[in-house]
Amino acid sequence: MIGRMLFAIPFAIFGLNHFLFLDFYIGSVSSFIPLGPYTIILTGIFLIMASLSIIFNKYIKVSTILLSILLLIFILTIHIPALFDPEKWRFALIELLKDTSLLGGSLMIAGMAFESENK
Repeated sequence: MIGRMLFAIPFAIFGLNHFLFLDFYIGSVSSFIPLGPYTIILTGIFLIMASLSIIFNKYIKVSTILLSILLLIFILTIHIPALFDPEKWRFALIELLKDTSLLGGSLMIAGMAFESENK
C-alpha cells in the first residue's frame, strides 16, 4: 500500500500542476497536439484520476494501463522531439528518463493487478 501511495501521489501533483502552471505547459506542447490548453487540462484530469484510482485501489489495471499509454504519448510527442532542441535537450533527457521510469512502474502495477486478479 505504501508503494502504491508513493507512486500515485506525484501524479496527483503533476495533474494539479497542469492547472496551476497552464502557461508553462502550453509552451511545452508540440504544435501538432490538438486543442492546446484543453489537451493540457484534460491531461491534468487524467493524471489526477489515475492517482486516485491507484491510491484507492479501484480499477487499478485499467487506470495504470491508460497511464502507461499517456506516459508513452508524453515520451513520443514532447520529450523525444525536445531532445533535438539545443536549448532544451538536457531538461528533455531528464524528463524522458523520468517518464520512462514511471511508465515501467505503471506497467509493473498493472501486471501485479492482472496476476492477483487471475489467482
